[in-house]
Amino acid sequence: MKSGAAWLACATQQEVDRFIESLDENALLALPWVFEFWALPHQLPPEGAWKSWVIMGGRGAGKTRAGAEWVRSMVEGAMPLDPGRAKRVALVGETFDQVREVMIFGESGLLACAPPDRRPVWEAGRKRLVWPNGAVAQVFSAHEPEALRGPQFDAAWVDELAKWKKAEETWDMLQFALRLGRHPQQVITTTPRNVAVLKTILNTPSTVMTHAPTEANRAYLAESFLQEVQSRYAGTRLGRQELDGVLLDDVEGALWSGQMIEAARCEVPGPLDRIVVALDPSVSATAGSDECGIVVVGAQTSGPVQDWRAVVLEDASTRGRPTDWARAAIAAMERWGAEKLVAEVNQGGDLIEGVLRQIDPLIPFKALRASRGKSARAEPVAALYEQERVRHLRSGNLGQLEDQMAQMSLQGFQGKGSPDRVDALVWALHELILEPAAHWRRPQMRRL
Repeated sequence: MKSGAAWLACATQQEVDRFIESLDENALLALPWVFEFWALPHQLPPEGAWKSWVIMGGRGAGKTRAGAEWVRSMVEGAMPLDPGRAKRVALVGETFDQVREVMIFGESGLLACAPPDRRPVWEAGRKRLVWPNGAVAQVFSAHEPEALRGPQFDAAWVDELAKWKKAEETWDMLQFALRLGRHPQQVITTTPRNVAVLKTILNTPSTVMTHAPTEANRAYLAESFLQEVQSRYAGTRLGRQELDGVLLDDVEGALWSGQMIEAARCEVPGPLDRIVVALDPSVSATAGSDECGIVVVGAQTSGPVQDWRAVVLEDASTRGRPTDWARAAIAAMERWGAEKLVAEVNQGGDLIEGVLRQIDPLIPFKALRASRGKSARAEPVAALYEQERVRHLRSGNLGQLEDQMAQMSLQGFQGKGSPDRVDALVWALHELILEPAAHWRRPQMRRL
């Protein structure tokens, strides 16, 4: 469904002229304030008797404007002095300053969105907005959850809940205060972060969600901003959170933390002595089958073994028939000039090599067999990251691989499906760093 603004952007000049001429003077004057005409789909409230509406998106995706316009729709009546559906509104942000500067006075805030004849008045001393029809919005800081004891509301707008330090306490106090009217509602505008309170809200049956990446609001963002953040963060775990608006689910006790992964980021791979492509194949080709993990890793292995370093160059994982992943793996080898392809053959056995050799009979191939569980194999690889001996190439399309890494714990993989990308990463680093280092040390141990 296109918004009116999107239709205008695609329409011919004749179509635009006909549309403008079809409006009477009142409709033309009102058009800039009719948000339903200009809104993107994720900025409009879903239908139904929901209690909480979470608007989750990337930076600049239009979340603030959507929150402000929803408050407008709740407090405004048909005429400037007519009552709306809500009379008492709570505006809750991380701090008083952020509520004032973003939610009220910001470029997409309540004052900027209000038509001149319905614009509320800011009463700084009482920290509240008052509309011409008597509706009132009070300001609260998430640093002071106890301030929500006593007041009561029929609507609330909560902004950037995922970064509040006292998120759970403030949210709980707001729920007790949201008790006026026939069906009190609240909207939450936030960039996603892996915090318990946000996940609890999303899992509540009375919650609905709309979502959009930064790119969805491109028409209202500086092109230089988009180019800069996309070139720097596209395909990374941080980019999936801050640009795509995806809630990344780190697990307790993960072998790789989000902080560890972000610290591994690099712009260029530097000199590499060896490059391999690691394959964790999916033998099944059914619609619900797992992906085939295909990860390219290079290593610098000159000098003492403790100085060996690795760089994860690309995640080329794919889903499809065996010949599809075989072609994708061989293409990755050609792109990077890899010396060999290594693959786990516990499932599939000789079939794996046979499929690969159908595509390239002379491919340098090494079969690997797992004798330990996934977590046991992954643990020494995670230790290389702790030692800062592995880097992630920023342009390597590694976001989904990094998501799986953050869900791998000593108790096993906590995400959905199989950690195919992580398995391929682990095999590559065993082949390049851990196994050669073990062989390098054994003669020394015998001489001792």
